[in-house]
Amino acid sequence: MSDLPGSILFSCTHNSVRSPMAEGLMKHFYGKWVYVDSCGVHTREVDGFSAAVMEEIGIDITHHNAKTFEELEDTSFDIVISLSPQAQHKAVEMTRTMACEVFFWNTFDPSVVEGGREERLEAYRQVRDQILARIRAQFPLVSASHV
Repeated sequence: MSDLPGSILFSCTHNSVRSPMAEGLMKHFYGKWVYVDSCGVHTREVDGFSAAVMEEIGIDITHHNAKTFEELEDTSFDIVISLSPQAQHKAVEMTRTMACEVFFWNTFDPSVVEGGREERLEAYRQVRDQILARIRAQFPLVSASHV
């Protein structure tokens, strides 16, 4: 596990869909070894569809407390991963004087999908699975047997 960073921040627009999913996945795999947090440019409560699709794979994000960049208790991270263009701008601004890596994983916002419950859930599952694939690619020590 020595190839892992000590701390990671995931960020998105509202800290209610994509970044809580990413935080939950990263904590699930590496929570014992890596400090993981998330934030948004703005905040909303955790999206119910996000919580539902994470629960499908055994990860509970219902207790996630959404926060903005300004509300972070710690701003010293080894890696900041932005999941939306708005969050990328804030991350770059926040890290101007920091020695950390900033990555932009532009990720679709499934909350804009209209339709029935199943159509919407499928959009959230696709985003969850895309984030999971990105985490596995960035941090390949993840065991495929976990999910």
